[in-house]
Amino acid sequence: MKDNSAQISLEYLLIFALSLIILIVFTMPLLQESMDNTFDVYDSVNVKSDLAALAHAVMKVYGQGQGSKQEVTLTSNKDLKISIKNSYISTKIKLKNKDTKEIRMDVKSNLKSDTLYLKKGKNTLTVEWPDSESNMIIY
Repeated sequence: MKDNSAQISLEYLLIFALSLIILIVFTMPLLQESMDNTFDVYDSVNVKSDLAALAHAVMKVYGQGQGSKQEVTLTSNKDLKISIKNSYISTKIKLKNKDTKEIRMDVKSNLKSDTLYLKKGKNTLTVEWPDSESNMIIY
């Protein structure tokens, strides 16, 4: 009789283990996809925040006129290539599924078209509109 109850316990353990394995096999890809989407949103929000800070500095200098200057410190989670036009600032980030997403902030300014390269980590940029120049510069 004791052998029967031991066999039944072993069968329950085996069924439980197989159920757990099947559950893990089906839920892990869904969990990974969900985590990738969450990280993509996190990266997008951080990059948009950096662009908003830069756009705010540009608009502030543009509003104050010639002779004004503004420093802005950006902390980036990854290397960024920022495109500057006179009506917007944009960058592209690579998502986990290999797609790219453009993040764009509209900004009114008299900046010449240019490209900024930000390294991962802390970057300090200066937005300036020199007295003798007709256009603003970022360095």
